[in-house]
Amino acid sequence: METCAELDHGEILNGSHPQWPLLEGVIYGDATLSLKFAKRLVCGVKHLPLRLRLTTVTDTLAAIEAGVAHDPTLFINGKPFIEGLVAAETLTAVFEKYLSKESL
Repeated sequence: METCAELDHGEILNGSHPQWPLLEGVIYGDATLSLKFAKRLVCGVKHLPLRLRLTTVTDTLAAIEAGVAHDPTLFINGKPFIEGLVAAETLTAVFEKYLSKESL
């Protein structure tokens, strides 16, 4: 069984591919749920042609100020992207759809 780990601070998933788009992700939420989400995210998108740098924000006030309504919530490039602790397969599908729209 393959396991996935969260990204270290500043680490870029698929960083060896500078030709791929770099997405800046921020996960707002409880520390435990955010960690679970981050691991699922890495598992779900590591095979896709994108680079991803993640930051986690566990401060409730910061989340409220950002407009977060569900725990956890992923923002990509400053915009809400996915809410809730969804499965890795769902993350894969959402990012595949995002990438297909970006290539148009």
